[in-house]
Amino acid sequence: MHDSTPKTGYWSGHDVDVEAFGDKRLGKWLHSLVTQLAGAVGAPIPMACQDWANTKAAYQFPSNGTVGEAGILAGHFQATRSQAATIDDPILALQDTTEFTFKRSNPEKTGSTGLTPVGRDLHGYLERRTICGLLMRASLVITLEGLPLGLSAVKFWTRSKFKDTNALRGRINPARIPIEEKESIRWL
Repeated sequence: MHDSTPKTGYWSGHDVDVEAFGDKRLGKWLHSLVTQLAGAVGAPIPMACQDWANTKAAYQFPSNGTVGEAGILAGHFQATRSQAATIDDPILALQDTTEFTFKRSNPEKTGSTGLTPVGRDLHGYLERRTICGLLMRASLVITLEGLPLGLSAVKFWTRSKFKDTNALRGRINPARIPIEEKESIRWL
């Protein structure tokens, strides 16, 4: 059901696997949501959805217990594989990490991505604030001409898992810390 010709547009309803959740209604819900968002790229969700019922549905979709990133992205990954298979020339998989930051008073609820200086206190000491949010590691597949074919992998995480390793960096040579305990394992 996927169009095998490479496209230059954004993720569309064609990249949704309606079978990925085990319930076709959820797949159709995702298809509708993606189509609405693709029609208003960059707009806030209420503007893209255009009415309260669709806006509420958009916010409720990810909180459904059977919805996860694997199901949401399954159709897109398949579409990327299908499009890559039509290319005779070599293709490139570009990888990078993106930070999504949020202003939160309680970083434990969203995770953290690091610390940032916010100024000096009354005694001249540097004050730091926790940056709340999450990180995304993605692999974008493109042709040699730069035509994007889609994403081949996406992984989300927070730095809390590697917090203790980062604290050791000042006292232990980073080369002595096993790769399995470092955040750089994400690059492998």
